[in-house]
Amino acid sequence: FELIVVRGDPRQGRAINTGAALAQGIYLLTLDDDTSLPDSETFSKLAAVMEVHPKIGIAGGNNVIPSDASAFVRRAMREIPRRSWTPVKEITDSDLAEHPCMIMRTTEFKSIGGENELIPRGLDPYLRQAFRDAGFRIVLVPGVIYHHLPPDGWHKLLKQFFRNGRQAAYANRYYPHWVIETPSKHGAFVLRIPLWQRILRYPLRLLHTLVAGHWVWLISQIFYGAGSLFFWITNIRRSHINQG
Repeated sequence: FELIVVRGDPRQGRAINTGAALAQGIYLLTLDDDTSLPDSETFSKLAAVMEVHPKIGIAGGNNVIPSDASAFVRRAMREIPRRSWTPVKEITDSDLAEHPCMIMRTTEFKSIGGENELIPRGLDPYLRQAFRDAGFRIVLVPGVIYHHLPPDGWHKLLKQFFRNGRQAAYANRYYPHWVIETPSKHGAFVLRIPLWQRILRYPLRLLHTLVAGHWVWLISQIFYGAGSLFFWITNIRRSHINQG
C-alpha cells in the first residue's frame, strides 16, 4: 500500500484532493487522523469488494465502540446518531460510509471532480451524492470494523459541536445547494430539506432527545444550535457594518 499523509491543511477536501493527485494506486482509501483499525485485513477486505462489484463507488466500514473506550465515549457513541451502529451482515446500501474508513477507485474519484474544497462542513454527504449522481452505489461492507471516537470529555465535545454548527450555518448561507441530509439509518432517504423545515424540527429533536434521556446528545445539539446562531448573528452584524 502507498501511504500519503497531508499535514497542515485545515481544509479537509483540499487535503484529500492533494493526496489523490499524488496517489498512483488503483484505489483511494481515506482515514481520519484519529481512526483506529482493530483488523489488519481491513484494507484487503475493502479492496476485495471493489474488485468484484464495479457499480460500487464507495465502500465503507462499520464504526463500533471499542471495548476499552471510556464511559463518557461509550455513552456519546450510543446516543449521538451516526457515531456507532450494529455492523452489517451483508453488503448494504447505506449513507453511513464515511471518510474515517472508506475506499474509492482513483479514476472514478477524479472523474466526479473529487472533494469539494469550498465547504467546511458536509464533505461526506457531498461526495456520496456525487458518486450516486454518477450512477454508483454507496455501501457498507460486512466484516470491516473501525473505531472513530468522539472527544473524551465535555469541553472538547461541546467545542466540536459548536464549531460544527457554525460551519454548517456557513454552508447553509453560502452553498445551500450542497447541503444534503445525513440519515442515521441505512436505505433511501430524502436528499434535501428546506432550511425552514430544519429549523422547525430542531426543537422537536431536542424534545425527543430529552424524553429519551440522552443527555450527551441533548447538550451537544444545544451547542450545535448555539454555533449556528453565533454564525448568523455575526454574519448579519458584519453585513450591517459593510452597508454602513
